[in-house]
Amino acid sequence: MLRLLRLLFLSLLGIALVAVASANRGMVTLRLLPEELDSYLGFGWSAELPLFLVIFAGIVAGLGIGFVWEWFREAKHRAAASQHKREAGRLEREVKQLRAEKAAPDDDVLALLEGKRAAE
Repeated sequence: MLRLLRLLFLSLLGIALVAVASANRGMVTLRLLPEELDSYLGFGWSAELPLFLVIFAGIVAGLGIGFVWEWFREAKHRAAASQHKREAGRLEREVKQLRAEKAAPDDDVLALLEGKRAAE
């Protein structure tokens, strides 16, 4: 069921993207700088592209910037999680060590009693 919904969503998204691309096939000029500043500085960059490519590139660039922004924003949470994981591992090793030390009683009488209880 979930696979069918995913395929339906992707199909509708593909149809929408094809519709946007076919409706925006006109060529547009992308410039790095405005024309006045370009002539003043003596250099500039421009490219002729179909409008749908500009739209799709803008969407992809926005998604990329958003993902990078979230990755940086969540860095402190990832650092805290790894620190907690290291601390949990250290505490787990310490508990195992304390249990191993506690397992062997120091008193011979207690050792005999615990051995007798284990045999019963």
